[in-house]
Amino acid sequence: MQISFASVAGKADVLVLPVEKDALGRRDLADARAVADAAAAAARFTGEAGSSVDLFAGEAAGVRHRILLGVGGGDEADWAKAGGALTAKLLTTAAAATIDLTGISVTPAAVARLAGAAAQRAWRHDVYRTRLPEAQKPTLASLTIVGAPDGADAAWLAQSAVTDGMALTRQLVTEPPNLLYPETFVEQVTASVEGLGLEITVLDEPAMRELGMGALLGVSQGSARDARLLALRWNGAGEGAPAIALVGKGVTFDTGGISIKPAAGMEDMKWDMGGAGAVAGAMKALAVRKARANVIGVMGLVENMPDGNAIRPGDVLTSMSGQTIEVLNTDAEGRLVLCDCITWVQRTHGVETIVDLATLTGAMIVALGHEYGGLFSNDDALARQLEAAGLATDDKLWRFPLSATYDKLIDSPIADVKNVGPRGAGSITAAQFIQRFVEDGVKWAHLDIAGMVWSDKPGVHHDKGATGYGVRLLDRFVRDNVEQASPSRA
Repeated sequence: MQISFASVAGKADVLVLPVEKDALGRRDLADARAVADAAAAAARFTGEAGSSVDLFAGEAAGVRHRILLGVGGGDEADWAKAGGALTAKLLTTAAAATIDLTGISVTPAAVARLAGAAAQRAWRHDVYRTRLPEAQKPTLASLTIVGAPDGADAAWLAQSAVTDGMALTRQLVTEPPNLLYPETFVEQVTASVEGLGLEITVLDEPAMRELGMGALLGVSQGSARDARLLALRWNGAGEGAPAIALVGKGVTFDTGGISIKPAAGMEDMKWDMGGAGAVAGAMKALAVRKARANVIGVMGLVENMPDGNAIRPGDVLTSMSGQTIEVLNTDAEGRLVLCDCITWVQRTHGVETIVDLATLTGAMIVALGHEYGGLFSNDDALARQLEAAGLATDDKLWRFPLSATYDKLIDSPIADVKNVGPRGAGSITAAQFIQRFVEDGVKWAHLDIAGMVWSDKPGVHHDKGATGYGVRLLDRFVRDNVEQASPSRA
């Protein structure tokens, strides 16, 4: 959907008039005042964020469709909620809409959030739907914002970059697993970021085997699809080591391996690469908006299948770090992928801060449902920065503990570590496993996003399906804590 800004309102299918909570009487509605008051009263409209009332007023040229759109208390989150609700309302019924902000007190950032949520909510993936009824096809092609404050169009550019990144993430998460596997994941991502200035590194299985990445390759060995490691490096602050590494679990399909999952719901495991998808989308967003930061995104890409060559419960793998891992459950595979990726990025790029993202444990969904991602960290300041970024973008996080007591639960009697602990505290022991591969002095955070990358109900920024979770979060984290100020921002 095209977002544009204008000084005056032209002719559009729909004219949208934002209304703050309990402020209908202060909105200039001209000849529609009586109709607006009656319609609002009938609908009990008070301006709550995301609520709306339709008005149809006669004009010389015919009937004009106006919408009163509630923006709540006027904070950024409310404006985002309004933007998403507007697109949900008009996506298949109108071709264009104009939002008139004239006379409304609103910040450039809030306008950008409105536009961002509207554009993000419009994302669809109808590639494989050959018989979609006309009434269900998207029609909303453009949204024009009139009367925006100075700086709103510039603020929108940053939101537009995030929207582009989220679209890539959603595409990857939504693709069927017969078409998206490690090799094609690399192809789709590299095609999507072509020309943006990202430095791309791809490791195939022989290269990873030479590096000793036995944990990641152990997961892949049961699949006919070869594994890949994909790294995207953005040097927006000039030459030098990356300030931060983003590491994503990319299991393009997870059967559970020999410890096979139940058949019911296994089709959902196509999105077990949601962490890698979020990293790819975040790196694209940073490159599109030319973030003044040095960041590397690393994605470990495998398929976990149960053939005759697959790893077995009881096997021992040797990771790139040299640590040995007793495999008790082949469905605890994501941590095996992450540990080698984390070792690789530490050894090859010398990063001092790592944030990993993974759809890692069902226990996280039991604990948090689909409202928050889980946060684990060895550094309080880093945890606070991520929590703040989550609250600011609505990609929310909730912190969980780490301690030596939990760590003892994954000690192995025959190897350095086992890949699962007891049933209790499953998400915590998974994080403890990953922490064993983080080198001394490196700040690290693990985000367990198992409940966040796919949704069975619409949200502010998404319809049912892929949510794009993590892109807004990571972009905001980098912007607030890593990015250097440009002369214009100083």
